[in-house]
Amino acid sequence: MTTKKLKKTGLIFFPAFDWAISPTHPEREERLLYTQDQVFEEGLLDFDNIREYKPEVAAAEDINRAHICVPDAGSVVTESHLISAGGAITAARKVLSGEVDNAFALVRPPGHHAMLVVHGARGFCNVNIEAIMIEYIRRHYGHKRIAVVDTDCHHGDGTQDIFWNDPDTLCISMHQDGRTLYPGTGFINDFGGPNALGATINIPLPPETGDEGYLSVVERVVLPILDAFKPDIVINSAGQDNHYSDPLTNMLVSAQGYARLNELLAPDIAVLEGGYSIERALPYTNVGIILAMAGLDYSHVREPDYNPEKLRQSSSVTRAIDGEIDEILDLWKHRHSMKKKVAGDARYFKRKKSIYYDTDNIRETQTETVRICDDCGGMVMIESFASTGNNIFAVVLPPRCCPECRAEGEEFYACTDHGRYNHIYFQDRDRGIFLSK
Repeated sequence: MTTKKLKKTGLIFFPAFDWAISPTHPEREERLLYTQDQVFEEGLLDFDNIREYKPEVAAAEDINRAHICVPDAGSVVTESHLISAGGAITAARKVLSGEVDNAFALVRPPGHHAMLVVHGARGFCNVNIEAIMIEYIRRHYGHKRIAVVDTDCHHGDGTQDIFWNDPDTLCISMHQDGRTLYPGTGFINDFGGPNALGATINIPLPPETGDEGYLSVVERVVLPILDAFKPDIVINSAGQDNHYSDPLTNMLVSAQGYARLNELLAPDIAVLEGGYSIERALPYTNVGIILAMAGLDYSHVREPDYNPEKLRQSSSVTRAIDGEIDEILDLWKHRHSMKKKVAGDARYFKRKKSIYYDTDNIRETQTETVRICDDCGGMVMIESFASTGNNIFAVVLPPRCCPECRAEGEEFYACTDHGRYNHIYFQDRDRGIFLSK
């Protein structure tokens, strides 16, 4: 298969040699070492249109644009997390400066399970790499409409949470049905906050979905919604644990399927997320994605044990996916008429969440209150109580914040005293301001 146009593609590698949950944990440095070997073996860096760059190091202020870290950013990240986030920022800078057409940040630790409030690590994630990159882009390159397409097998619950109330960030997550896999979330009716309905799209796929199902969803759901949303930047949260050999999941996707998916999606930036078949999958899936991004032939990329007959998707899985596609498209079609049904005449809308940090065994209860607004994503207030004893209050102002939401948010922050809270935060995503008291 030959693509139509070569593209200048940037690669940023960071295996994080000094960071792993344990020496034998699936999330360890070998995840990227085998990929690096395969990239060199295939001679990818010999192509004139593929360039390698070194990652920069993110700063605390980069973390604070995307997160409320408790008690502060330094308490929840290591240097490896800062370099992982910095690698994604490097990818964004190379693309937005025009030095390359697209870029792939092959970095770890991953991040898409890290939510807006961070009390610890969950799902192998401390901070959200893509969210940090998105807020960096907006601070340094002006406001952008951004789409994140998360192809990790696990629901991108952290990315969804951070941008739940942002109408200018489209979060599409294609994942194994949450009834069968961690984190147990990401259902079709999870559709975004009252001021951002339709900016969250969840596509929960049945176990044993293969190349056919994934590519069908991309062509029939993802691409039409992207076309309607008209993003300035498309980001792929490029998890590769949908592979048929992954030890943690139950899908049937091949390296060829990943390459074709990426060719269809044509992301401006890809950021590695999960994928734990270290030898049998990652070297091949990553090479396929790199070749597709660069506009090069990927038809020769095959796993040694690839057998298409064994990976054929069943007719019952196909029928289930077809039914989901119809349901999602119908919901998307009616997104503009849903706000009144969701919020009614209320001035504020609340949602309550119970969050478990499985890596650190922390439990959190949280109440999020968003101001109903027709002019921006709405001022958000958060009360969060964790089993660590940290109880916090936070005010978050959205990008392109309207004057009314700004005035209310500033007043709530100024008037709230410690009382029942250990920490009080003010995150202004519009002006890039972060305060705590």
